[in-house]
Amino acid sequence: MRDLPAPSSTGVRIAGDRYQWLAAWQGCVAAVRDAALRASNPVVAVGVEVDDAGNLDDVVLYRQVPPHTYMQVKYAADSSTPVNGDYLLKLSDRGGPSILRKMAQAWEKLTEGGTPVDLALLSNRSPDAEDPLISLRDSRTQLLVPKAVQQGPGSKKGQARRRWADGAGLSEDRLLDLLKVLRFDLARDVMHLHEHLQMLMFAAGLRFSEEAMHSGADWVARQVADGQRRLSLADIREAIRALGLETGSSRPVLSIATLKPDPMAEDADYALDWVDRFEGASPYVKRRPLAPATWAQLQADIEAAPYRMPPGTTTVAVTGSLRLAPAFVVGAAFRMVAGSDLAVAQREQLWSSTAAYDSPLTPAVDEHTLDLGTDLAVAVAVATDPTQDVLDFLREHRVPVSRLLVLRPPGGAKDNSIPDAATASALAVGIRDLLRRACRAHPAIHLFQAGPMGLALLLGNRWNRLRPTTVYEDVNAQQVYEKAFVIDA
Repeated sequence: MRDLPAPSSTGVRIAGDRYQWLAAWQGCVAAVRDAALRASNPVVAVGVEVDDAGNLDDVVLYRQVPPHTYMQVKYAADSSTPVNGDYLLKLSDRGGPSILRKMAQAWEKLTEGGTPVDLALLSNRSPDAEDPLISLRDSRTQLLVPKAVQQGPGSKKGQARRRWADGAGLSEDRLLDLLKVLRFDLARDVMHLHEHLQMLMFAAGLRFSEEAMHSGADWVARQVADGQRRLSLADIREAIRALGLETGSSRPVLSIATLKPDPMAEDADYALDWVDRFEGASPYVKRRPLAPATWAQLQADIEAAPYRMPPGTTTVAVTGSLRLAPAFVVGAAFRMVAGSDLAVAQREQLWSSTAAYDSPLTPAVDEHTLDLGTDLAVAVAVATDPTQDVLDFLREHRVPVSRLLVLRPPGGAKDNSIPDAATASALAVGIRDLLRRACRAHPAIHLFQAGPMGLALLLGNRWNRLRPTTVYEDVNAQQVYEKAFVIDA
């Protein structure tokens, strides 16, 4: 990849504006989803560069009842200026107030009369891990308190508190009051913002391609250019209709991350974060739990998810990063037979368990006799053909199976063999129906998968009236596979 030239000042300004419009469109999508899911205190309008918010005017989320959320959006072209005391207390290029002082002034104005507020500094800049206060930021709440309150005035924290208070024009007690409501939403690089926004659009029942995301941001930019600074829920809904973005309904979100953090975790109705409990330094090598964590613990956490979702939940948007065995177990935890409808984003498509199809898609079948026992082994060969690896594993480990059935799409195993949600649903039903007949003479099933994550989810969702099933994961080790889960079916 060739080196890019340094952006011009105009380019940086345009990129910064774009970052702000995307953040505002994210608020618009949240408003639509809040209304659809009847959130307890929904976003009812979005403000952009509003008149009465001081230096916290870039994006405002107006809620039904305060606290409203006031955001200062700061975009940087590179990582040379992390967020720390120097950055927050530096005077403007023209010698004007610092960022922290302007936020403090806006906070005091907004809270006159005791009105509660939620404040946020949103930036693609990273937090400075060496700063005495910024380093205390809680990644869950994005707040510096309660840790910023700890230790006395002579400590590094205490000296930093004094410096920040002086720079903000506040007493130390008032500074701490500010820090109780000022979130530092940092390291939100553009790709992270894109991913989060697209998944939020997916959960809101909107088209979520890059093109769809940018069309929403373009609409925000046009409203600002026309002087429209408060975007009502009615305005947003009309924009969605005019842009042709609506494709379905909003869904509660289940976030499960095992390979990398999920940007949707903060918006999820229930989130499981197992990233640090899987071995491996990068998402590409994370394949199994890191001791002492176990597959059994992960299964227990996943199977508890239906009871952690809002009461009455039947439709669920699944986000996060999962390999095939955990995806299958998520589907099995929310089975269609129990009334659950699952949806997942698969290559900018929405794959739903209720996707309409004309008839089940019966897979092609290859059978291999093993005579190692009485169980049935099944290999789902969709993206690639794992037959030889599975046969080697079954023989080497003396898995008690009498035969192996390799199931392929009618067109053969290839990475684009399932073009859409209808085909995925039809194939999942076809596989299940074929196995209902094939497993009658067998007490148990051993399942191996090679295909898209969305198919594993939909297959688990429909896995009923079969046999107790051991699900294996490809762990890319010498033996290739590892027993992960056992589910009833």
